[in-house]
Amino acid sequence: MPIPIDKTVSPFVIPNIRLFIAFKVLFNSRFYYPVFTILFLDFGLTVAQFAILNAVWAATIVLAEVPSGALADIIGRKRLLVFATFTMIVEIGIISFVPKVSPSVIFIVFLVNRILSGLAEAAASGADEAIAYDSLVAEGNPDQWGRVLEILMRFQSIGFIVAMSIGAAVYDPNLLEKICRFFGLAMTFSQETTMRFPLYLTFILAILACITTLKMKDPDTDSSSPNAKPKQARQAFALTLQAGLWIFKTPFALSVILFGMLFDGLIRMVITLSSQYYRMIELPESTFGLIGSLVAMLGLVIPKIAKKITKISSPHHALWLTAGLTITGLAFMNLFWPYTGLIPALITFSAMYFTGFFVSFYINQITSSDQRATVLSFKGLAYNISYGVLGIFYALVLKIKKQSIQSEDIENIVFMDTFSWFPLTFIAWFLLLLVIYFFWLKKPSSS
Repeated sequence: MPIPIDKTVSPFVIPNIRLFIAFKVLFNSRFYYPVFTILFLDFGLTVAQFAILNAVWAATIVLAEVPSGALADIIGRKRLLVFATFTMIVEIGIISFVPKVSPSVIFIVFLVNRILSGLAEAAASGADEAIAYDSLVAEGNPDQWGRVLEILMRFQSIGFIVAMSIGAAVYDPNLLEKICRFFGLAMTFSQETTMRFPLYLTFILAILACITTLKMKDPDTDSSSPNAKPKQARQAFALTLQAGLWIFKTPFALSVILFGMLFDGLIRMVITLSSQYYRMIELPESTFGLIGSLVAMLGLVIPKIAKKITKISSPHHALWLTAGLTITGLAFMNLFWPYTGLIPALITFSAMYFTGFFVSFYINQITSSDQRATVLSFKGLAYNISYGVLGIFYALVLKIKKQSIQSEDIENIVFMDTFSWFPLTFIAWFLLLLVIYFFWLKKPSSS
């Protein structure tokens, strides 16, 4: 006879819940994020190659996202999470210790890194929340899932702020030398040395994340029987097809995802290049982490504002607000004002938070619970397709522009000259979507 479960017990006494939170923090708090772009460039890659590499990363996630979900149901969530963290160790390790040799070798190594990173992201996506939620169902009260997510977001924010601040600080050789002199140490650092420090720290987190997943246990569920997993795989495929058809037959859902693709893909591309932009507006590299922390703080304020907007206004108002912030931010970023260029960057990044809230709110509002997760996975796939396609087109723009410029500082010049591509692309894509919306999708549906 099974032992009755005390539904009032704290969810955090369940080992898998604690390990889930630890995994999410360790897996996502990467010290190289504040210097992401300039790290690649300092290794000898070009901005165009950087854009291509991130397009490959997005394409890998797109191809592996849905199969990894079905695989998790078949072989178990723990195994997929262990695979994700082991892959993270390899992908961080190869760029942490690769010698700075020929640019072609560096590009190949970073290409492997992006593919492995995409595989790790796809493997972890869904499997982590599934193992935690199933553990909550088996050992606690699933109604407490909201509390788990609240604590998770709090710890992730702390981890993100710490990683951003330390990652940018250890990347700056001048700052490290000042710190050493303060403690009476006569040490000198070069950029060639310090640019690997954020990678070493992330490598340590990868090892800790792997140890964390090894301690997890797949909860006992009805799906653990030998005949259940093939059946689940068939059901997952059928549900995926059903959700895809529902999206195309529901004008409002399709509209939300299409506009979300535009905002997320374009702004995420700009965020990816943000450290190079900060360098162009003459901000010290040691401040990049503080800026990242400031951007993270926007995420504490904007959701409250967005929630009020959804209560008192229509989706049209949400769309125009987000579009206005995006075009304003991108247009003024294109001026590359020294120091004060940070203000339009923050405006642009705030549009990303509004996009995340509005899309999630409206999609969840009209989607039935039996296919909600699958519909949201389609949204994720659409976002990564958008990001990947934009990355490829931007790389082509960079390559074409580079052929017409002769200068020793060619990478910085090309970056500034091609940045206008972002606001122009946004305007063109936005107008196209408006035409599609009004002449094909017509009025949004509420059901």
